Amino acid sequence: MATIESYDSDPIIGKPLGTSTILSELARGGMAIVFIAYQRTLKRRIAVKILPKTLMGPNVARLFQQEAEAAAILSHPNIVQIYEVGETEAFFFFTMQLIQGVTLTKLFNMAQKHPLPSKRFLPFKQTIQIVIQLLDALHYAHQQDIIHRDIKPDNILIEKHSRRPIITDFGVAKVLREEDEDHSMIRGTPVYMAPEQIIGETKGGRTDIYAVGALLFQMIVPALPLPKFDSPDEILKYKLLNKDGFFLKNPSEINPMLKPEMDKIISKAVTYDPEKRYKNCQEFKSKLEWYLQKYLS
Repeated sequence: MATIESYDSDPIIGKPLGTSTILSELARGGMAIVFIAYQRTLKRRIAVKILPKTLMGPNVARLFQQEAEAAAILSHPNIVQIYEVGETEAFFFFTMQLIQGVTLTKLFNMAQKHPLPSKRFLPFKQTIQIVIQLLDALHYAHQQDIIHRDIKPDNILIEKHSRRPIITDFGVAKVLREEDEDHSMIRGTPVYMAPEQIIGETKGGRTDIYAVGALLFQMIVPALPLPKFDSPDEILKYKLLNKDGFFLKNPSEINPMLKPEMDKIISKAVTYDPEKRYKNCQEFKSKLEWYLQKYLS
């Protein structure tokens, strides 16, 4: 069976696509390939994401189109900018801002290789500043009736020079003003997925708040306090079964440099009941700004 890993991208290199010319492959994801391209009309390097039609399942094309449309209506310095959407005989594609940087996943991996256990996570002040910017971007998206539904380290790029975090991959985003066509598909990444997502429900922006809370937790400890799981399904079942006991320890029990107030901030973000989480990203952001000023200024 054909997969994205086995797809031969060589015939695309050097070929025109829309207003651009494909230069080289940049990365591969679960359903698409990202290339570096040269946009001839504006004489700049951009990124092009393609979805080969040979790999499409019944819902993949719709999700891909949804990613482009959702991101295209957003204009925020911490959200990747979409330029052009199109289709060829072989694939769907869209062009977007080319970010010179690395994913949070790569930053995590680099930090975890540090010889000192106390250094195996990102600098705390920098972490809080990154998450504050992410919350600002998500609050803006939520005001446009869009929630992301897959916030995770792989979908956050850190720009090389500015260190600005940029949210990418709105492939599972839900436009709230449109009817969700398929309630049966579980979309997202288990560790960061809000419990209501697992059972096919989405509670507005509070679903993204859960993911950001889990992401923040991961950024301030050497490793998330979780049991070992053999499959993603095990994570989903464990999360539903254990509710507020999903994480085995509080952040300050793992990282002694943290104040107990950080435990409360994260606990409220990742609480099982969405009604008990922060009412919006701005409220979450305000708590982090307070912590930053009180303990890290």
